[in-house]
Amino acid sequence: MALRAQGTRVSPIAWAIAPAALLFILFFFLPFGVMAMLSLLSGNPVSNPNVTFTWRHYNRLFDSDLYFDALVATMRIGAITTLISLLVGFPLAHWMARMKSRVGHALLLMAVIAPLLTGIVVRTFAWMTILSDRGVINTTLQWLGLAEKPWPLMYNEVGVIVGLVHIYVPFMVLTLVGVIGRIDRALEEAARGLGASRFRAFLEVTLPLSMPGILAGSLLVFALAISAYVTPVLLGGNNVLTLPMLIYQQVSASFNLGFAGALGVVLLAVSLALVLAYNTILGRLTGERQIA
Repeated sequence: MALRAQGTRVSPIAWAIAPAALLFILFFFLPFGVMAMLSLLSGNPVSNPNVTFTWRHYNRLFDSDLYFDALVATMRIGAITTLISLLVGFPLAHWMARMKSRVGHALLLMAVIAPLLTGIVVRTFAWMTILSDRGVINTTLQWLGLAEKPWPLMYNEVGVIVGLVHIYVPFMVLTLVGVIGRIDRALEEAARGLGASRFRAFLEVTLPLSMPGILAGSLLVFALAISAYVTPVLLGGNNVLTLPMLIYQQVSASFNLGFAGALGVVLLAVSLALVLAYNTILGRLTGERQIA
């Protein structure tokens, strides 16, 4: 009896994981399950009990190029935003991780975190005052005589990407700082002592050891960028159409929950496929570099 009781005892680790698992189930699996179910039904089972299973919502995706173009635009904006955030965030994160002054590190950390204290809508409106035809940039260029007419900096993908990079680059920096900070500096010094230049030491030592942070930060920024709604709407206008915008239109305008669910399932499926491919390719490159 004692052995049986001991065998059925729940470990403390399970109790510690249970709250997070419950939240994950309630706020991810359950909503996604409902969304996926609605995408396969002919109507809303709450208001219409005579619903049937159907593929018409997914067939509608292939009836027009609009939805495929929106999917491609969403993935393109997410990929470019992730790449620029990595190029901007990695040097800043490396500088912060290698900074010896605690005061300087704290000031840089506050500068990175400060934008997160302001709402996304407020920051997007701020970029509208900068990128618009009568904004700060175009007004300055015309005053200096460098442009005869306003540059098209807004209501296109350029403006959307600029706004998304500003919003999500702190997530990249904060993810990379912790990983780079745990890299032993003695490894870099050993490479320098063996005759490697500063750039070669970074390329052969620091960069491969930073891959977990690069992977985590890239996936986080990519997931946030492809699901953004406010910034593409305000900075892209009617010239930029993404899947989150289409999903919102289907829910708010026509209340077509089935087709909105189908769009959400497609967006999640394509995103997971790209994430898995990115993870696999980056993992193989890192393994080959370590073996070499």
